Amino acid sequence: MKLLGIGNAIVDVLCKVTDKFLIEHSLKKSTMKLVDEIEFKKLLLSLKIEGTVSGGSVANSIVGLSQMGNDVGFIGKVSDDDLGQKYENGMKKEKVKYLYKKKEEEIPTGSCLILITPDSERTMCTFLGTAGKIDDKDINKEDIQNAEMIFLEGYLWDEGGPKRAFDKAIVNSKKVAMTLSDKFCVERHKTHFLDLVRNQLDIVFANEQEILSLIDANEFSDVISFSKKVKKNIVITRGAKGAIAINKNEIVEIKAKSNLNIKDLTGAGDLFAAGYLHGTINNLKIKECLEKGTELSSKIIQIIGARQ
Repeated sequence: MKLLGIGNAIVDVLCKVTDKFLIEHSLKKSTMKLVDEIEFKKLLLSLKIEGTVSGGSVANSIVGLSQMGNDVGFIGKVSDDDLGQKYENGMKKEKVKYLYKKKEEEIPTGSCLILITPDSERTMCTFLGTAGKIDDKDINKEDIQNAEMIFLEGYLWDEGGPKRAFDKAIVNSKKVAMTLSDKFCVERHKTHFLDLVRNQLDIVFANEQEILSLIDANEFSDVISFSKKVKKNIVITRGAKGAIAINKNEIVEIKAKSNLNIKDLTGAGDLFAAGYLHGTINNLKIKECLEKGTELSSKIIQIIGARQ
């Protein structure tokens, strides 16, 4: 297997909303908020569902890699309930090896409301459900060893079970990539994320806000200095400014595509990572990896949702 993703197994529920809706429900635009089951159901009552999909950040990347013909797998915890079955079916339909053996859990399968405002920004309310309860017992050592690379999700990292799952996966892996996922995650787990970036990861994906937050910097030049110092492959998306990869002392930049009919930014980072990792596991040069990432993310933001 070329690449194995480990992340939140979340059923995405896509809904269009107004800016007023976000204000009325005290939601900050373009961020991810963790909610409990009661708040999730309450929000859902006042929304019209546009569609549902087997989501989760790394899961979106893995599906993108599968669609490009790569041999990939995914581990994400679901319960043996209706949504859990839908999730597994959705991944298998995309020719992804779904390597989690589900059983009935006390907590239901996780879901995420993706609220899309008229400016195409997305605000997420996530009920992690059983996804966030992943533990080292849910990770099969042989599955990790059979993959050329693993791809971890920052959203999933937490103290306790998820940390043990990450540790087991990292120790048994050949190569490790991780996405920092969200500024909220970075601020919550800063010391742990810094340790991972400095000492345990080979490839790191972040957007500009996330990486600046991680190193407590205001200037992008500080990011360049930090990345050169840690001697890892740090890949940063910068919105309209394009994307940049700093690999040890090599710096490669690429411009963003222009004249796009942007409908929804859901999955832009996920599909960028898919394109970049496709290049990496197929031995393309860094510039070609950035180009593939930009190509995929440019396509996905012109449709609703995080899947082609």
